[in-house]
Amino acid sequence: MFAMNLTRRRALMGAAALLATATFAGSAAAITPDEIKARGKLIVGIQGDNPPWGFVTSSGKQDGFDADMGTLFAKELGVTVEFVPLEVNNRIPALTSGRVDVLFATMAMLPDRAKAVQFSKPYNANAIVLIGPKDKSIKTKEDMANMTIAVAKGAAQDTQVTKNAPASATIRRFDGDAASVQALISGQVEALGGNIFYLDRVDKAAPGKFENKLEFQKLYNGACTRLGEKELNAALNSFIDKIKANGELKTIYAKWMKVPVPEFPESLEGIPFTAK
Repeated sequence: MFAMNLTRRRALMGAAALLATATFAGSAAAITPDEIKARGKLIVGIQGDNPPWGFVTSSGKQDGFDADMGTLFAKELGVTVEFVPLEVNNRIPALTSGRVDVLFATMAMLPDRAKAVQFSKPYNANAIVLIGPKDKSIKTKEDMANMTIAVAKGAAQDTQVTKNAPASATIRRFDGDAASVQALISGQVEALGGNIFYLDRVDKAAPGKFENKLEFQKLYNGACTRLGEKELNAALNSFIDKIKANGELKTIYAKWMKVPVPEFPESLEGIPFTAK
């Protein structure tokens, strides 16, 4: 038990160190909308293998909810868009190092992340859940005892499963969403920490075998820029307000989420929407 708790503490300390590094690098590559317009291209960090958010089609095209968001924002700026596919644990470093201008990358709005990046207003709602076999009773957190659970390393589901699972559970951390999903389907693990849209992927690969068991946390997703980039943050917030009002966000939701656009909060504790 001590060894398991030590492993978990080290994982959480590693995540904190990553955020501290990202915060330090945050101001190194500041950019404004005018500079992006002068360049003629917006560089967007996105997830490369996490449908319906971001994924690459068989023809090599970046697609998904966040791809549509990035394409619309580039159109708003009057420039072309270039997508950089990223894994979960290199999203923030890609932004703070200047590799990308903005993240539309399933970025759950969390207070610790807000110390490293600047969030926009929320544009999507999500939840972190546990997915498990239909024939296994998992109704409480205690029911995860002695289970082997897959998560994408460094993602919100990693944090929530680590926080909620009993000490006897074994948490296996994989490099990205696709690998963690495959671990469940192939039988390497008994359950999977993910978001509410994972189940569609799981069910396509293993029809009728799995279901959402527990909900750990409701989340909102925001676009991310570097700390202190006031003009780019303001442009993003204006863009999000615009597509909420003109129906474009509703269209993207209908296409990818298959649900109505939810009500979004005006504020989230510890997560400013406006750059200082």
